[in-house]
Amino acid sequence: MPRTRTDSAGEAGADLHLALPPTGPRRAAVASALREAVRTGRLAPGTRLPPYRSLAADLGVARNTVADAYAELVAEGWLTARQGSGTRVAERAAAKAPRVPKKAGPSRPGRPAHDLRQGQPDATSFPRAAWTASVRRALSAAPHDAFGPPDPRGRPELRQALAGYLARARGVCASPEQIVVCAGVAHGLRLLFGGGVLTGPLAVEAYGLPFHRGILTDAGVRTLPLELDEHGARTDLLATRPETSGRRGARAVLLTPAHQFPTGGPLHAPRRAAAVDWARARGGVVLEDDYDGEFRYDREPVGAVQGLDPDHVVLLGSVSKSLSPAVRLGWMVLPERLVDGVLAAKGLREAWTGVTDQLALADFLTSGQYDRHVRRMRQRYRARRDRLVTALAAHAPHIEVTGIAAGLHAVLRLPPGTETATVDAARRLGLALDGLADFRHPDSRQPHRDGLVVGHATPPEHRYRAALDALCRALPGPEGGRPGHPPARALDHTGLST
Repeated sequence: MPRTRTDSAGEAGADLHLALPPTGPRRAAVASALREAVRTGRLAPGTRLPPYRSLAADLGVARNTVADAYAELVAEGWLTARQGSGTRVAERAAAKAPRVPKKAGPSRPGRPAHDLRQGQPDATSFPRAAWTASVRRALSAAPHDAFGPPDPRGRPELRQALAGYLARARGVCASPEQIVVCAGVAHGLRLLFGGGVLTGPLAVEAYGLPFHRGILTDAGVRTLPLELDEHGARTDLLATRPETSGRRGARAVLLTPAHQFPTGGPLHAPRRAAAVDWARARGGVVLEDDYDGEFRYDREPVGAVQGLDPDHVVLLGSVSKSLSPAVRLGWMVLPERLVDGVLAAKGLREAWTGVTDQLALADFLTSGQYDRHVRRMRQRYRARRDRLVTALAAHAPHIEVTGIAAGLHAVLRLPPGTETATVDAARRLGLALDGLADFRHPDSRQPHRDGLVVGHATPPEHRYRAALDALCRALPGPEGGRPGHPPARALDHTGLST
């Protein structure tokens, strides 16, 4: 029967699992198990082994048994022992692990040399120092109950901070009790429709994220496309088109009012009012994806539609663009009647977001660091956008650039019939970007106009100049000629010709 490990022994060293046979000499068994662990690579070179007493207590053997096994392996060259450094796996002891044949599977494309895909902030700009400070402050100040069973709504500190920030910066009207923390907008849609809180059909913009449409399709929700024009989604059609209204029509509408994705531009005031009026009359819901709400450059701030009617609008937001998509935090601002249904849809704790990140974001908001970061990035992304516009004016003046008053991307209008060839030409140049057709609803009757969706925020600063150069080389000529022609002159760091 193995002896019980004492507290003093447990605190003395790291855990190490060794499987010993039930009978036979103990020293030889310990030495053999250690030798095999090193030989197979389970114990990497330089790994520090537990002290004799600690491992002996874990294995239920005498201390001298482990000491003798260590000494044997040191003599054989498997381990090294130095005063003050403990016993470690020798650097020369590592043998190559047996090569395991890879299973056949789908091939992955290589990482592009240049990346101008939409929807990704510059990963090198994450505010590491400020975020680390928020984590430290939040953990120091957190009550003990923060590390017990969590509230499915999310931590009260974060919901309080979000209520204040969204009211101040986005014109949102909500109490912390109406806010449910989630992992992002996509997670919010899964909870609302996959959890049965809302049902379809759902009206959506004729151009939008295929990823979101896929989530809705998986939940069995039929989506009905709404045309777009220079004023945004045609929400005026909700009350007049039989296919998007009435008993068999849409029960909710999903919009990106702050900055229509991907075509750009805010939803104009009459269209906002039309969406809210339709929801009131039909007992429906407006789902507001607050996409790119923080990043505006050449226009006045645009408030959230939620402020017009908190009882009929669900606001969905996240920090994936403002901070990082790796920080899996988002929120839903819900009408009171929907809160209980969403909490029931969240279900077991395994689908909830981590408490540490919630506490850190709460501090990041209340300390003012979030506002400072957004203002700093707004200036940086505006400069990126300006360099893009300047480069296109110099090398492709025939290309119209739209949707640039806000957000992290621009839409480049191309000559008819050139979109696919241009995307292919970009790929051959090692440039990843998206064609506008990728975002078109498959049932849309709106005529498609060729274009590119260019994410000017994505590349790190030291790669941006080369990405712009590759983009200019991929663009078609004024008459829609063959893409891939080189620019006459290279670009300098400002995007101007040299």
